[in-house]
Amino acid sequence: MAQRFGGKFSPNGTSNAPPPTPNSFQGKRRSKAGFKSNLLFILPFPFAWKAFQGDPTTLIYGLMAFAMMLGGAWMTREGLFAQEAYEARRVARRPALPRKAIGAMLVGGGLGVGLLMAGQSSVIATIIATLGAFLHIGAFGFDPMSDKGVEGIDSFQTDRVAKAIDTAEAHLKAMNDVILRARDRALERRVDAFSTTARALFRTVESDPRDLTAARKYLGVYLQGARDATEKFTDLYAQNRDPKIRADYEALLTDLETNFASRTTALLSDNHSDLNVEIQVLRERLAFENR
Repeated sequence: MAQRFGGKFSPNGTSNAPPPTPNSFQGKRRSKAGFKSNLLFILPFPFAWKAFQGDPTTLIYGLMAFAMMLGGAWMTREGLFAQEAYEARRVARRPALPRKAIGAMLVGGGLGVGLLMAGQSSVIATIIATLGAFLHIGAFGFDPMSDKGVEGIDSFQTDRVAKAIDTAEAHLKAMNDVILRARDRALERRVDAFSTTARALFRTVESDPRDLTAARKYLGVYLQGARDATEKFTDLYAQNRDPKIRADYEALLTDLETNFASRTTALLSDNHSDLNVEIQVLRERLAFENR
């Protein structure tokens, strides 16, 4: 008897393949700390090389220029990371320290000291230092200068949310750092995917600080437990690469993702219900006043 063939490439065929995993780059942005900021760490080294080619005065000026420009590069990079965190949040305070501005002054000052080392006049060194600082600002921009998303919201509530989110972000960063010791790219992607799910909850809490009470355990206790479990798993897995331990850890990540996603959905549903209630109350007031 003839047998009908079927498969995922046949008409009306089905596939036994697992459903595709969500795109791990969904919602991601390219880091601002790219080639330009990395180049700043290379530029100071000619000054360090030149410093050891002359007299003690040249050595002092060269090392000063090297230290200032290297410090400026580090401050700039930290400022870019702070700006990324600021832009990723719906409710955020401006950075307390203008890192990029400080980086611009250090880089410009380092250029000026380097020119003094090369025998240039103080006028030329000052002009080049100022120009270098302005070019730095043109390349990397200014630090965020104002708070975002806090209009009409109690500052006490936003401060509580900001502290809770900072603590939660620290736990996520620790998880991502620790899992690198396992030297398993698949696990790194799983932890990164969980981080994305957790940050969706963070954004929901930032949108409505009243949700903090319902989500506090998730931002604190559960994430701290996930971090501790990641540390213990990494230590054990590095010893014997036991597949059972790996499977248990992946199951934990799956449970965490499910619970965090469920909590996010529940908070969004509650917010939608609150909006419906407010709309209904407003309609009733309008109808009463129009009688």
